[in-house]
Amino acid sequence: MSKYDKAGLAMIPSGYKASKVYSLIPNSSVGDFDFTRGSTATRINKDGLIDTVASGVPRLEYPLIDGVVQDTPSLLLEPSRTNLFEYSEDFSNAYWNVSRIETPFLANIVSPDGSQNSYTLEISNGETNGGGIFKTGISISGDNSFSVFAKKKTANYLALSDTGLTTNAVYFDLENGVVGTTFNATGEIQDFGNGWYKCTMKYNLTSSGIKFIYLSNIDGQATNGVQGGDSIYIYGAMLEQGSYPTSYIPTSGATVTRAAEICNGAGTSAEFNSEEGVLFAEISALEDDGTSRRISLSHATANTDNRVTIEVDETASTIKAFMSSGGTTVGSLTAIVDSQTHNNKVALIYKANTFNIYVNGFLLDTDPSIASLPIDLSRLQFEGANGSNPFYGKTKQLIAFKEALTDSELEDLTSWDSFNEMATAQEYSIK
Repeated sequence: MSKYDKAGLAMIPSGYKASKVYSLIPNSSVGDFDFTRGSTATRINKDGLIDTVASGVPRLEYPLIDGVVQDTPSLLLEPSRTNLFEYSEDFSNAYWNVSRIETPFLANIVSPDGSQNSYTLEISNGETNGGGIFKTGISISGDNSFSVFAKKKTANYLALSDTGLTTNAVYFDLENGVVGTTFNATGEIQDFGNGWYKCTMKYNLTSSGIKFIYLSNIDGQATNGVQGGDSIYIYGAMLEQGSYPTSYIPTSGATVTRAAEICNGAGTSAEFNSEEGVLFAEISALEDDGTSRRISLSHATANTDNRVTIEVDETASTIKAFMSSGGTTVGSLTAIVDSQTHNNKVALIYKANTFNIYVNGFLLDTDPSIASLPIDLSRLQFEGANGSNPFYGKTKQLIAFKEALTDSELEDLTSWDSFNEMATAQEYSIK
């Protein structure tokens, strides 16, 4: 039996057009999601390259594991963000200040977007201190994410900093693809293949200073250890207000804002069953950042009177579920996971006297005291039932079943067929 046999609506990211994300089931437009984003945006395509999609077009993003693009994409939904760097790729522009290096020059190598538009930062002859480029005059505070794509040429380390290279800074080992020494910040590094890494510094400031993009040969130190000719390649600088990095936003003379994405409005009462059913999602959050992100099956009006909701919760490593009937919350469940940013398979089963949550093959919480069930479930969306708490993250599957599945079916639905499949789905490295 196919897992779709009892499905009333199934969205497996594959088909889309401007303003629509297609569902596999039902075989009609009533199951398709309405999609909006009032700007262009970038994604990782099936070739593992960064490319730009038009305004209003959904993004199917392919995961990279150890720099290798995977076969199965996810629907990517992100909040609005602004790249505060006005020249994100042209590092020879006078917008960027130069320190102890030659004028940055175009490199004859392939960039993460498949073009030859990356730049070389090279230490000037006679210099022994680290150097690079920097930008002054951008005043920001609070949570920020500063990222650059970098590749080793002869120097081993990229340093990103705000204010000073041993004040608020992160060093990145471009030889081994790991985060090095950090100062009042945290670092993330993502393998983009072909020697390229997306290096991100996450930090919080009450006031902001100079943004440095430097190179060095010594972890945590930019004052010596290099010599004339030492160099790295860089591409795509981004500075955004927010506690975690989002997809790259290119700029060429002004700051650019990527609009927030909204995906909702799929289905009618014919695709769902208010008396029994299962809501299943294979999802990963963008960050475990203390915010509530929801996927809801609800009544068509924007309220929480009748709903079944999956919530990536404010509490770290927690996924919750809620069910309401006639304006009263009749069920509440809690599941602890390794990480909200991992790919988690979550299934909620609801029927008379039953409200259970399964995650990654295991039953993690039950609520048998269900006095009543929601009525007229007729809309599935990537946000709360009242239109708040949008789900920002990646979705590999979203399925609403019109029948309650058995325990064994729910275990199978939320499990993986092999260790390799699990590791790939959760974007683990296999050594």
